[in-house]
Amino acid sequence: MENLDLVVLRSLHGWRAAGRHALLATVVRTWGSSPRPVGSIMALCEDGAVVGSVSGGCIEDDLIARYTSRYQRPQATQEPASQPDPDPHQIAPGAPEFVKYGISADEAHRFGLPCGGTLELLLEYDPASEPLGELIAALDAGRLMQRSVRLADGAVTLTPAAAPAALALDAQQLSNTFGPGYRMLLIGAGQLAEYLATMALFSGFAVTVCDPREEYRSAFQVPGATLVTDMPDDVVQAFKPDRRSCVVALTHDPKLDDLALIEALQTEAFYIGGIGSRRNNAARRARLIEHFGQTEESLRRLRGPIGIYIGSKTPPEIAVSVMAEILAVKNGVTLPRDLEVAQAKDLRELAHNDAGGQVCGVG
Repeated sequence: MENLDLVVLRSLHGWRAAGRHALLATVVRTWGSSPRPVGSIMALCEDGAVVGSVSGGCIEDDLIARYTSRYQRPQATQEPASQPDPDPHQIAPGAPEFVKYGISADEAHRFGLPCGGTLELLLEYDPASEPLGELIAALDAGRLMQRSVRLADGAVTLTPAAAPAALALDAQQLSNTFGPGYRMLLIGAGQLAEYLATMALFSGFAVTVCDPREEYRSAFQVPGATLVTDMPDDVVQAFKPDRRSCVVALTHDPKLDDLALIEALQTEAFYIGGIGSRRNNAARRARLIEHFGQTEESLRRLRGPIGIYIGSKTPPEIAVSVMAEILAVKNGVTLPRDLEVAQAKDLRELAHNDAGGQVCGVG
């Protein structure tokens, strides 16, 4: 599954390339609580089809009703209606325009916004198909792009971006940065990889699974994941991890995991980790330092034990734990230390020993 922005842009491009009317809605400002963050986008076709989201659903329903009504033919017997009062949310063709929802308490209740929540959208009518196609092609090629919209007439400019950036809005233009899809490379095609790959796919990651071992590879069944057979360190080099990539080693086999992790640490991958207990991870770090010339500093970004502490025991529970940590790192969330697996287990063992209990296990 692709990230939501790409899904929205592809749908919008398809509608416009087919000559259909459509709009692009972007969340440009929020006040108080808001269901969707600034920069979120949604595409709406003339027939009411919608992709993406700018709220919990009520605002989408209102936009659909107002936009599609412009393309409904009036019945021949219908009498001309009296001119209605101006509607602050009425959609009209032309240059991009702003619309606010949730300004009053009544509107906040009507549109399902949280108490005190207000959001402002920029609506672009019939965005040109060609720039949309160019943007999608750049994202497919792994490039980070800034899309700028001139507010006076809706003209679009595309420029490469050096780093992710928050949406920017001034009196002349709106600029929104779009990145290529997030990617995950899993080393090992065991049962845990199946659960983690599935969760990553529905979280918007493109997933590649590497395992040169035929006995594991032949049993791997996750539609949508790419399965490759080369040696993991070669796969990491070919994968070219960037700031929107993560690499997770799951084989428990140093011959497969170690070199792949060393290669990953030479990249900008936002998350690099290896499965294993506290003891196994300590042994891995010592092995990499002694035999592969690594240092504590070069291994600073290597995570392990991976995941957050939820008391997980089974492969699906462990996958939930690992995926939660990956998403937290991706979203820039600093987790409390007591959620780290090693820290949590150390504290539990300390408490157990203080109570006079016996500690056993592989952690």
